Amino acid sequence: MAPMNPWRRRDISVDTTARRVVDLTEEVAAFCREGGSGLLSVFVPHATAGVALMETGSGSEADLVETLGRLLPRDDRYQHRHGAPGHGADHLLPALIGPSVVIPVEEGQMLLGTWQRIVLVDLNADNPNRRVRLSLLGGGG
Repeated sequence: MAPMNPWRRRDISVDTTARRVVDLTEEVAAFCREGGSGLLSVFVPHATAGVALMETGSGSEADLVETLGRLLPRDDRYQHRHGAPGHGADHLLPALIGPSVVIPVEEGQMLLGTWQRIVLVDLNADNPNRRVRLSLLGGGG
């Protein structure tokens, strides 16, 4: 009998044209419901986007975008200067909002807190087509 593969992976595509903060929770939950327990990595392989856990639907998304706008102004102060004006700020975003989160999964269910949602944060208007990599490392059920 072949040994069980403790690793499952899927990439999802996300368009951030209309939103700077995109809730990924339901799509990630569907991946987890396919079964298994372990540690789930949600990773965005881009130099100008991040992944976070936060409450959504209460105005927090707009608050986050506004706060990041104050922390990372969209002007020409940055030495990294290609793309749209202020694009240098996009390259600093992952230092504030990391490119990944790890979430425990038990029997196909993410063990998130009551108000925690998984979001992609992308302020880079130059590249709205994003890929998010989901990887579940663990045993069976």
